[in-house]
Amino acid sequence: MSAPVHTRLSCTGANGVSLVADAYGHADDPAVLLLHGGGQTRHSWGGTAATLARQGFFAVSADLRGHGDSDWDPDGHYGFDMFRQDTEAWCELLGRPAIVGASMGGMAGLWTEGARAEEGLPPAGRALVLVDIAHRSEPEGVQRIVSFMPGRAEGFATLEEAADAIAEYMPHRPRPTNLDGLARNLRLGEDGRWRWHWDPRFMDPDRPKNSAVPDVFAHHARRLTMPVLLVRGRMSDVLSEEAAQEFLTLVPQARYVDVGDAHHMVAGDKNDSFTDAVVEFLGGVRGGTR
Repeated sequence: MSAPVHTRLSCTGANGVSLVADAYGHADDPAVLLLHGGGQTRHSWGGTAATLARQGFFAVSADLRGHGDSDWDPDGHYGFDMFRQDTEAWCELLGRPAIVGASMGGMAGLWTEGARAEEGLPPAGRALVLVDIAHRSEPEGVQRIVSFMPGRAEGFATLEEAADAIAEYMPHRPRPTNLDGLARNLRLGEDGRWRWHWDPRFMDPDRPKNSAVPDVFAHHARRLTMPVLLVRGRMSDVLSEEAAQEFLTLVPQARYVDVGDAHHMVAGDKNDSFTDAVVEFLGGVRGGTR
């Protein structure tokens, strides 16, 4: 089977930030917007975007603001009000895509759709897939991520050194022998050192807070009316089975898939199983306005 058509897209998000994405497939096919997790880039989806394109979707894997090749916010604004405007900009460009968001990308999708519903606006997307994230997370799992992300601000002398750090952080995955993929998730500074490919201000504890409303994500979840799929990694320390079941009571129309032997980074741990579940779900909501 031939490789899907691959193009570059861009749009302007909140605060004038330029956002970029890789698009796979044909623009006339139903669109799927892929939003990665915090500290990742559009490349973190592995083969998911290409597989979706081969299944007849127009898969658009975007770099979130301050990540990858998208611009850093000039004022260091990385609250979910900003991510919402970015998500809406992509959805307007793509024409009500299905939104697939991992971790922070999923939170951006949930925030966007819940806030729009509260304001009496129609959904920005035609479906929502939340990957190992729901209305609440486990504090210990979140702290593990938050502790790792700001580490090694001085960078790495080599890609091998960076690979060692990632292997220590994710011991359940084999250390990669080909470092080409890792290079796409790092940036090479003028000092010759490699650093994570995101704006350090993204982790600034003094950055503008998203909301003072208690349980705001549960508040948003209750307002979802679109088709929803919740995907959990069975070994996840971020989304517990208890929280997943709570989410299903908040969103009665939601479907649930538990991916065995997958941790928080479900798409990377078990890409085939994850992609199969997403393709099956999206196949049922393939229609909709483009």
